[in-house]
Amino acid sequence: MDRRTCMSSLAAMAALGSTRAHAAAQPAVKTESSRRRVAVVLGGGSARGFAHIGVIKALEAAGIKPDLIVGCSAGALVGAFWAAGYSGREMEALAYDVQDSAIVDLIAPTTSGRRGLLSGQSLESFVNKGVRGRSMSGLLTPLITVATQFPSGQLQEFKTGDVGFAVRASCSIPGIFLPAEKDNDEYLDGGLVSPVPVRTAKANGATLVVAVDVGAEDPSTYRQRATGGMYELILRSFEIMGKSLREFECKQADILIRPDVGRVSSTDFASRKALIEAGFKAGTRLAPVILNR
Repeated sequence: MDRRTCMSSLAAMAALGSTRAHAAAQPAVKTESSRRRVAVVLGGGSARGFAHIGVIKALEAAGIKPDLIVGCSAGALVGAFWAAGYSGREMEALAYDVQDSAIVDLIAPTTSGRRGLLSGQSLESFVNKGVRGRSMSGLLTPLITVATQFPSGQLQEFKTGDVGFAVRASCSIPGIFLPAEKDNDEYLDGGLVSPVPVRTAKANGATLVVAVDVGAEDPSTYRQRATGGMYELILRSFEIMGKSLREFECKQADILIRPDVGRVSSTDFASRKALIEAGFKAGTRLAPVILNR
């Protein structure tokens, strides 16, 4: 073999080895460069948050795995289990099996006045048990949850520390939950300032942001919702306040998944099966778009 042939053979072998190593290192989502970082943002929506599970099932079926998960309120709850390694199917089974008593912890009124109906401690314990005591830094996929500092109204990102508390803070709906308190600081639901935290994902290095918005509404249900009780009143008021902010954040996403959940009230926890199915349909429809980005 002459010198030129030998050099050509070595170059071909090096290229082949490089190609194989590159292919093995590729993430599930097709990327334009090795530095692309995919974030899935799971927005708030109370009971409609069950739709996130369906979206996750669809993404997993397409082989899509995020580099970062960002969650607000119900999205923080689902995101914590996803980040801990639960599959969509496992979360679906858990959603059907969980009892209200595992999360709901009513509190008695005090002489100083009641600031909420639920303490949130049961929710925190439920999450910590589910993620097997892992800290935020110990999760299999990086997770960021967002909450609202009270009374300043500033956005708070939780990236480290106790997973259960990070979820509890993000889910502390004013008037329903007591503010989540830690180190003399109090936190309320993240939906007050960032219902679909796309900006948080981008600020933390995401180059492709897939946002899941489960806050869409159907005007035909307004009259039905107007007849609800205090919980429905608080949740609907919350939705009205966050509508413009939600739309603003969703426009900043690279890909937006909006499950058809507008006809289901955000307080209808009995419709979890229909919500999960709606999420799966929406995720399945948009998965090819994500793969081609």
